[in-house]
Formats: sequence, structure tokens, C-alpha cells
Amino acid sequence: MNWLLVVAGAVVGAPLRFLTDRFVQSRHDSVFPWGTFTVNVVGSLVLGLLTGAAAAGAASPHVQLLIGTGLCGALTTYSTFSYETLRLAQDGARLFSLVNAAASVAAGLGAAFAGVACARMLWG
Repeated sequence: MNWLLVVAGAVVGAPLRFLTDRFVQSRHDSVFPWGTFTVNVVGSLVLGLLTGAAAAGAASPHVQLLIGTGLCGALTTYSTFSYETLRLAQDGARLFSLVNAAASVAAGLGAAFAGVACARMLWG
């Protein structure tokens, strides 16, 4: 049963990642990987919210598997973030590369903390 929950979440998360990335990136005329940045920050926020909900007893282990492991695992992408950061540096966009690395880590952590804080406000 557990692996089916992970698969079900991933079935939604993977296409959502692809579609969100394409949608966001198509609206920016920049070498900066806005699509990947967006899915990683949103995924961090959702996972923070879920983690806070679980700590408050408002999210079951099944919900954690479905949304946390399945959906967020397929939605977010450390490998693409790493590749795009390296590609920016190799293509001579070193400033964008540094900004991507620093902003992605800072925004991801900030979003996770914000998610936990929101969960605490909602579920005590």
C-alpha cells in the first residue's frame, strides 16, 4: 500500500513539475532557470506545511507518503537545479550561476520554514 501512495503522488508531481517549469520559463526571456527555481520553492513550501501538519498530528503517515515523498519528490528536482547551475557557469553566466545557487537554497529554506510556521498557525 505504501509504495502505491508514493507512486500516486509521483504520477501527479512529475507532470506538474514539467508543466510548471515550461509555463514559468516561457514567460521569462532570461537564461536564469525560473521554472526549476519555482518548482523547488513551491515544493519546499508544501513539504514544510506537510511537516508542520504531521508534527501537529494533522497529517497521517499515508498523507506524508502521498504528498511528501510522492508529490514533492517528483515535483522538486535537485539534479536539474545542479545541472542548470553548472550549465550557467560553463556558458559564462557565472553571476547567474551564483545567484541561482544562493537564491535557490535561501528561498527553499525560507519556504520550508514558512510552511512549518503556517502549519503551526493552522494546527497549533
